[in-house]
Amino acid sequence: MRARGPSTFDPEKAVLTVENFRSAVQQVALTSLRNVIGQHDLDEVLKERDKINTLLRNSVLEVTHPWGVAVELLEMKGVEIPREMQRVMAMEAEPMREKRARIIKVEAELVASQKLADAARWMTGNPAALELRRMQMVAEVGAENNSTTVIMFPAEFAHIAGSLSKFLEGKSI
Repeated sequence: MRARGPSTFDPEKAVLTVENFRSAVQQVALTSLRNVIGQHDLDEVLKERDKINTLLRNSVLEVTHPWGVAVELLEMKGVEIPREMQRVMAMEAEPMREKRARIIKVEAELVASQKLADAARWMTGNPAALELRRMQMVAEVGAENNSTTVIMFPAEFAHIAGSLSKFLEGKSI
């Protein structure tokens, strides 16, 4: 532990007020560390180290100042989490990750369904586009399954396809 800051040192008080001021300061620091950490959740302890260090230092200074002890440096260097606690934290985090994944998937499905609805509205006004999409879908299904597919088309579409084929061959309609 280390922390910087002004503090007054009174050697006479430090020797006469406390039997062993070094040990006493260490005990106060450890107790204060437990108290400060106990008032915060683990995320805060890991992310807001400066805030925790300030609270820790103030807590220690409050106790040690009357002893005449000058605390020049006090800070939490690192946090060691026992393996069992790490397993518990991982088990706790898994449902949160699954929740976020589900939310992302649902949002993507919503966007996709909105796009499909937009396309359906557009195709409603363009029957030829609808038929072309149907043909594309049939081609995709046939290619994926390597199968023969029989499709019924409206007579108007067959007439258009025949006319288009004659046009492409260079014959007049």
